[in-house]
Amino acid sequence: MAGELKLKELSKKQDLFTHGHRMCAGCGAPTLVKMVLLATEYPIIASNATGCLEVSSCISEYTAWKIPWIHSAFENAAATISGVETMYRALKKKGKIQRDIKFIAFGGDGGTYDIGLQSLSGAMERGHDMLYICYDNGAYMNTGIQRSSATPRGADTTTSPVGSVIPGKTQRRKDLTRIMASHNIPYAAQASPSHWLDLMKKVRKALDANGPTFMNIISPCNRGWRSKTDDSIALSRLAVETCYWPLYEIENGVTKVTFKPKEKKPLVEFLRPQGRFKHLFAPENEALLKQLEADVDTEWQRLLKESVDKEKK
Repeated sequence: MAGELKLKELSKKQDLFTHGHRMCAGCGAPTLVKMVLLATEYPIIASNATGCLEVSSCISEYTAWKIPWIHSAFENAAATISGVETMYRALKKKGKIQRDIKFIAFGGDGGTYDIGLQSLSGAMERGHDMLYICYDNGAYMNTGIQRSSATPRGADTTTSPVGSVIPGKTQRRKDLTRIMASHNIPYAAQASPSHWLDLMKKVRKALDANGPTFMNIISPCNRGWRSKTDDSIALSRLAVETCYWPLYEIENGVTKVTFKPKEKKPLVEFLRPQGRFKHLFAPENEALLKQLEADVDTEWQRLLKESVDKEKK
């Protein structure tokens, strides 16, 4: 039986993603990985797509992982862990494994939204009993801050540079959480390290579901976001409170908003601390800034209408 999700109890658990890794100071990814691994009592086997998390957590014979962990290429973390899960089921059927083991694939937004989408979609469609977690920092951060399809509109990246031609990325970000839910999987959710209890509850739900599950977790990157090194949690909280990154889940086709801000904050409070958006506050980009605010408001209202909570009012 899983223990209570209380800080006092969690502090007694073994840290399965340890210090000594070489992630950047202030990176959001190691924080959320610690939360994910602390949330569960199951033995975990993980695969990890090439990306910031992979290259910085296992160098030569040194590793920060205290679980069985497999480095995959950019495009096939989902395929790798689905193969391991298939072997596990076969060995369990033969009586060679008795324990219940769970399987997680970690990937950044580049390896998930773009390069690994095909293998992820295939694993979801085949119905493997696995959880895929995307740590979404909104660009290809470890290779030089190139735009990905998770990059928000208006962001300044090295391949969507702000200048006389374009005001940053001109396209809206892909809504990957909805795309994954459309595979009719038992569970899909968005989470944030600023709301740790919500995140951990969702990890437990995802791992207890019978079948493929998906979580999209916002992961601030101070290098790419050009923000302070000590504001990872503050920015992820602002993302939630401005509804840029709403917290919700889709369980067996039923949508539920899991956190509603008492008073929704203006989007600019999330954008202003980030250097990648500083050009949006110039007078000539006022229309673009209003468009971004309208995009967030439209999506938030749509989500509220879809949420089962509206039926309780």
